[in-house]
Amino acid sequence: RGEGARLIDAAGREFMLAYHPDGSLAPRDIVARGIHQMMHETGVRCAYLDISHKPADWIRTRFPGIHAKCREVGIDITTQPIPVVPAAHYSCGGIAVDQWGRSSMHRLRAVGEVSCTGLHGANRLASTSLLECLVWGTRAGEDAARAVRSGGDFYLPEVAPWQYETEAVDPALVAQDWLTIRHTMWNYVGLVRTRKRLDRAQQILRELHLEVGRFYARSELSDGLIGLRNGIQAALVVLLAATEARESRGCHYRAD
Repeated sequence: RGEGARLIDAAGREFMLAYHPDGSLAPRDIVARGIHQMMHETGVRCAYLDISHKPADWIRTRFPGIHAKCREVGIDITTQPIPVVPAAHYSCGGIAVDQWGRSSMHRLRAVGEVSCTGLHGANRLASTSLLECLVWGTRAGEDAARAVRSGGDFYLPEVAPWQYETEAVDPALVAQDWLTIRHTMWNYVGLVRTRKRLDRAQQILRELHLEVGRFYARSELSDGLIGLRNGIQAALVVLLAATEARESRGCHYRAD
């Protein structure tokens, strides 16, 4: 978009002008909701991103990766628009940290897009994520090194003895649980949030969290099972944070 591509519908209309005066250059959260709303109102499966009005040689030089990938699926972006759907392709981290990357949990530091430093605001920008990774990454590393050299408190809590489980993991259950997480988060905790949607999501995810916990406790460990356990926990954290945040700010948008 920043290089002049325009968001259009199937008829070639720049529909984003109906949602924001900047049209296709509106902030990313507004663009995502605009595409979503247009698709909902018209029943279409996608919008289109069109940069074919630019010189073909310039497009191929400026976007070699995108050009090659689109060609693989039969789309020549020098002459055709790219089908697009809204996605949360950005991450606005929620772990609050200080100027050294330290969180409120002893010895836990967070750096980059997972962290909340106050730099990126309500919509993350590419330039600020670079700043956070380089500056906060360096500072967090320096602070951790100082803590090691000073012989600080490195207490580790006792961990219960490991219990090996041998029950085979049913891949169909893992796949279905992931579908439930993805669909629940997209439909109820996605681009547009309301209290009713969040309440519905909480009912679904809390029940699934208990079931996944039982599944995890009695099954043989695998990457898929660990990922599922982490996935439902992350979904609940996002859900609870969205429920507490009642003001619309950037990519967190409450319709109510």
